[in-house]
Amino acid sequence: MIYLLVILHIVVSLFLIGVVLLQQGKSADLAGAFGGQGSQTAFGPRGAANLLTRLTTYSAILFMLTSIGLTVLLARTGGDHSVLSGIKAGQTTPAKK
Repeated sequence: MIYLLVILHIVVSLFLIGVVLLQQGKSADLAGAFGGQGSQTAFGPRGAANLLTRLTTYSAILFMLTSIGLTVLLARTGGDHSVLSGIKAGQTTPAKK
């Protein structure tokens, strides 16, 4: 189950990277290069969400869910993974000067 979730997590992360890199910026036109927003609204013009923004949203949600799922599964199957779990508790001698 963990291997399947890791593979799904990697595929979703690569898809998310690709979708984000394909998107245009908010001011990617010629007016944006000179500081114009094209509209007098407070945060610039905002059109309807297109397919790429919806894919970004859904893949980000799926990425977060797989991250949480991996964390829960690895915590349940792990056990005690302390840094000091393999060291014997014993007396130590002080260093000589």
